Amino acid sequence: MVRPALLMDVDGPLNPYAAKPHRRPEGYGTHRLLTPRWEAAERRLLTTWGLPGKPVKPLRVWLNPDHGPALAALPYDLVWATTWEEEANAFIAPVLGLPALPYVAWSSPRPEPGGGVFWKTPEIVAWAKGRAFVWVDDEITDADRAWVAAHHDGPALLHRVDPRRGLGAGDFAVLAEWAAARA
Repeated sequence: MVRPALLMDVDGPLNPYAAKPHRRPEGYGTHRLLTPRWEAAERRLLTTWGLPGKPVKPLRVWLNPDHGPALAALPYDLVWATTWEEEANAFIAPVLGLPALPYVAWSSPRPEPGGGVFWKTPEIVAWAKGRAFVWVDDEITDADRAWVAAHHDGPALLHRVDPRRGLGAGDFAVLAEWAAARA
């Protein structure tokens, strides 16, 4: 039997980027990460603004090292579903103590599904190909849940995490309960 996939976004669930800078959630450490993709995008912006020689500031990322073992202990196959794509394995996984994980490779240009449906939603359903999955993201809405219900043949849970708080004990309980109900 194939275990369900746990599709994890980074920014929001694992990196509570929307928290106030002076109110970093408990358990999170600050990391300054300069990924090749971020550096290239920022260099393009700086050049556009007429500042081609200005140094690129690394991203401020808050990560909780307890999340890695807690995610690994869940009965899922972990998959990155983040715009970090393969860079999550180089920059996020080591901080969390996770091995390199498969990731959803997003289309470019990004699709525009319309109707309030998040651009990731159709791509996640296409990736899953009917496999049971949980998707954890801070951008999920009822429009995404309805779209998945209409287009995905297997069980799915779309779990929204508040990007001001990141993953918490309640979120881990929901993930464990959903998996237990399918065991």
